[in-house]
Amino acid sequence: MPKFFAALLAIWLFLPPQAWCEKPKPPNIVLIFTDDLGWKDVGYQGSDFHETPHIDNMAKQGMVFSNAYSCAGNCAPSRACLLSGQYTPRHHVFAVGSTNRGPAQQMRLIPIPNKSGLAKENLTMAAALQQAGYQTGIFGKWHLSGPEGRSPAESGFQVVFDSRAQQPNQKRNIPDDPKGAFSLTQAACEFMTKNREKPFFCYLAHHAIHSALEAKPDTLEKFRKKTPGKQHNSPIYAACLYDLDTTVGLVLAKLKELKIEDNTLVIFTSDNGGTQQSSQEPLRGSKGGYYEGGIREPFIAYWPGKILAGQQCAVPVNFVDLYPTFLAAAGAQTPKNKQLDGTNILPLLQGEKNFPVRPIFWHFPGYLDTPVIRGRDPVFRTRPVSVVRKGDWKLHLYHEEWVLDGGFDKRVTNNSLELYHISNDIGERTNLVGKEPEKRDELLKDLLTWWDAIKAPIPSQVNPKFGKKGKNKN
Repeated sequence: MPKFFAALLAIWLFLPPQAWCEKPKPPNIVLIFTDDLGWKDVGYQGSDFHETPHIDNMAKQGMVFSNAYSCAGNCAPSRACLLSGQYTPRHHVFAVGSTNRGPAQQMRLIPIPNKSGLAKENLTMAAALQQAGYQTGIFGKWHLSGPEGRSPAESGFQVVFDSRAQQPNQKRNIPDDPKGAFSLTQAACEFMTKNREKPFFCYLAHHAIHSALEAKPDTLEKFRKKTPGKQHNSPIYAACLYDLDTTVGLVLAKLKELKIEDNTLVIFTSDNGGTQQSSQEPLRGSKGGYYEGGIREPFIAYWPGKILAGQQCAVPVNFVDLYPTFLAAAGAQTPKNKQLDGTNILPLLQGEKNFPVRPIFWHFPGYLDTPVIRGRDPVFRTRPVSVVRKGDWKLHLYHEEWVLDGGFDKRVTNNSLELYHISNDIGERTNLVGKEPEKRDELLKDLLTWWDAIKAPIPSQVNPKFGKKGKNKN
């Protein structure tokens, strides 16, 4: 018998009997989910003032997705899509609070009503992973507990902790724990330590850097002394982000200390685009809108030994992809009767180069007030809109003009459509609807087919208040 095989046999014979049939422990999953962090805010994206050394190092040691997207332009719908693995037409969480936000007399259509949270029968990724044998914990913001929603404890999370729960008497501006970032991180690290022998799902959902901005006094002083950049120059914004970055370093250090980093998939991203407190140029728009500045996110996948360091991936992905990806990593099946809208992107993390081109979608059938810089509208961040991105192309379809001004037959002239070649025009400056008819109609067909398949609700009732004078009551 060759010496090599003899050695393997000897090792096998000396293993304890239970080891002969043991399966490898499924990987731990850590999702670091920040709040209102813009694509251009982090250091590795080229900010000329902010400093994010731990996030930047994570990017160097992992895989950066350069075309990663939220499923919505603001908090609640983004989180609903992430946790359910479903686009907004399935759960009807379209906005924060209401889809009827802004002056009623300037809304041409009556918006589709919003739901405040996920229905109890909608199985979350946490519940699915718990069924697969994972310990599950959420540390931070939930934002789906409205009258039609439920608590995280009812949604598959065994451990729930939020040091900054929004209570009337909640203390703010705690010098050693701004935005609760450090207490949330400490609790998450304690959870990982306790469950290091088991597979766990740790959802660290920060309140930072959502306003009101807060920072440690010494961090704030550091940036007050720093020379402002041409694009970014707010000391308090930079300091809040710097403190958040420090907590990312604490999480990665804990995984290394526990000697489980090689069996832990870590995803870092944000719920939606940055606010107007921080320019996202060259991206157009900001939080609340569906131009790139409102939905394109920093996104890093980190898994030492499994994901090669320094990788870049340009394939468009979005948050509904995480549910099937986490299940695939866990070796778990999709729960019975659960409809998932995303695609397992584990092959991308493993270096797959021939990933199929597929459309990804957004749907917002309402109104959101306060216009954005370089937006389409002088009144609203967005009016009712659906969007599709496929490959290098992105199409916006605005419901008011589509429903009221001729629809498909007038698609070239009624201003219902905007078409952009994103790889050449990331700032969405040149509308190619009239110049690229084949690509326009290809994406439009994809979008209309998706509308039918997912039963997307389209506002169709004319608003009787439109154009009338009177005090806005929204």
